[in-house]
Amino acid sequence: MEEQNNNLKPLFHPESIAIVGVPRGHSRFGGASYLGKLLECKYPGRLYPINPKADEIQGVKAYPSLASVPEVPDLVIVCLPAAAVLSVLEECARIGARHIHILTSGFKELRTAEGRALEERVGAFSKQAGLYVVGPNCMGPYRPASHLTAWGAIPGLPGPVGVISQSGTITQRITEYLCSLGLGIAKAVSMGNATVLGAMEYLEFMARDEEIRTIGMYLESVPDPRAFMHLAREVNKKKPLVIWKGGESEVGASTAVSHTGGMAGASHLWEAFFRQSGVARVRSMDEWADTIMSLALLPAPKGKGVFLIGGGGGQSVVNGDACIRQGLDVPALSGASMEKLLEIMPSVGSIPGNPLDNWRTYEDADHLAEVMEMGYEDPCVDMIMTDRIIPRSSFHSGDEPDPTPAVIEFLKKNGQRKPTVFTVDFAGGDSDLAVRGASLVARLCSEGIPAFPTHERAARALVQLYRYHEHRR
Repeated sequence: MEEQNNNLKPLFHPESIAIVGVPRGHSRFGGASYLGKLLECKYPGRLYPINPKADEIQGVKAYPSLASVPEVPDLVIVCLPAAAVLSVLEECARIGARHIHILTSGFKELRTAEGRALEERVGAFSKQAGLYVVGPNCMGPYRPASHLTAWGAIPGLPGPVGVISQSGTITQRITEYLCSLGLGIAKAVSMGNATVLGAMEYLEFMARDEEIRTIGMYLESVPDPRAFMHLAREVNKKKPLVIWKGGESEVGASTAVSHTGGMAGASHLWEAFFRQSGVARVRSMDEWADTIMSLALLPAPKGKGVFLIGGGGGQSVVNGDACIRQGLDVPALSGASMEKLLEIMPSVGSIPGNPLDNWRTYEDADHLAEVMEMGYEDPCVDMIMTDRIIPRSSFHSGDEPDPTPAVIEFLKKNGQRKPTVFTVDFAGGDSDLAVRGASLVARLCSEGIPAFPTHERAARALVQLYRYHEHRR
């Protein structure tokens, strides 16, 4: 398996790429768009568009065949119709190109005898020839550090996350999502039909990758669920694994067959797997991103007691409710903490305790740091969730200096003492509030401080964090 892992590296670190099937004109998606995106993201390696009828495409010298390229490319991207794919693989084998991404669809996902037979021939030949094939029917590998970003966020943002997905669209969305939060991607792969390389090979590879701290997976099916679940359980003991299992419902399972040609199935095995393994299970893009972020950035909590810092009596009530609903505890603070709060808090318009109603924490970074320091020292507190607001006229906000830089500086020095997250409420129809709120969330996340748009989402992410570390213990 060590040899297998070393042999997967060129998929994500190619110094040269040949793209077979690049038309001279514009194409919405395919060889021309992949070439264009690699140029846009300033891919630093050598590019070889293959087209026997062109001398130059998009300013890059074109070649009539793979055999005419002046070197053996590290990665070959195949963008020709399905019927031509096998002949390209044969040419790859002849010249010694072993790492191939088949973008082309038209195989077993068609649910036709012809499509299945063609994919079987592709798989059999690739395995016999020792080819490392991504796909077919997929968007392939992605690594911002290599500027290998023909899809997703361009040029992307390097980070601590690995992504393995059967869906190209979902892989694209999560890479964009995490980039927009400032978290970033170490490596991602859209594996499609996974005829040669599948979930197990990529998971084993990413489990050994020192760039990756947390692995997110979107799966509809795996050929051998029991073997995969055994591997995933072992990986999760060392590196957090977050799985979004598609095809749970009858409708979803039926659609999965048309998507990648795999059978979702074995629901009872998956239920038992998640229950027993400690692998985090998610069911939406938001939950996937939130859980990945919390597991990638936060230290292990000792328990599930959360200290809620914010302002507004009613807001404190509903925030506490949200945490309890998600499975957290909102414990009473220690006697020493209560004495400290009574000493430092305004006597009017505030309610000491947990949840803490203290409007001054929104405006005074030093005061907030004092309150958070108290939470770090309190033995009743395992995690801290702090609310932030966007200054606006409806809150009677003045022209006070922005406390955010000082808050970030404090958290960068202290945030690993106990899991600490922020919430920024920007829901509703106010477009200005939405833009400013999303900007503040990204600003915090990019500094390694998880931030969420609701208390429900923050609480759910913290519960996933607690469950993962509790299972490890």
